[in-house]
Amino acid sequence: MLQADKILAKARHSGFYLWLLNSALSRMIPFNKPHGFRIIELKEHRIKTSMPYKRRNFNHIRGLHACGLATLSEFTTGFLLLSILGMKQYRIILQRLEMNYHYQGKMAAMAEFVISKEWVEEKIMHPLQSQEAVVVPCEIKIYDVKGNHLTTGLVHWQFKDWAKVKTKT
Repeated sequence: MLQADKILAKARHSGFYLWLLNSALSRMIPFNKPHGFRIIELKEHRIKTSMPYKRRNFNHIRGLHACGLATLSEFTTGFLLLSILGMKQYRIILQRLEMNYHYQGKMAAMAEFVISKEWVEEKIMHPLQSQEAVVVPCEIKIYDVKGNHLTTGLVHWQFKDWAKVKTKT
């Protein structure tokens, strides 16, 4: 059986492994499965995802539902950050989600999140050397397939070293 890290690495260059990753994600995150979210492109510091225009994603006026677009923002940013940092050393948890809606989605939507190695070092790695936890805001914009700007999301992720996570027993 392939390890998650190997599938991620291969999905950056192979359509088959990208399909395999999407299939695995629909099983691993059952809450997102009905939405049909897909990773369209995955690079080391860049991800592009999609939300189809289908009945399960509609609001009461047959537009893309606001909560579905917010969930796409969360999924896209969180997945890229987890793919870079891994899940073994740091715990990542959603702290806050802010959304601005600009245009009614009447067709498929695409989200893209791009960061750099320097951004990760500056915003996450260096602060965690002197702080117990750090909250990092991630801005993400969603556009429809015609280029209309649907949303701007600000997803606040909290990072903490697993060794410093306190849980009740």
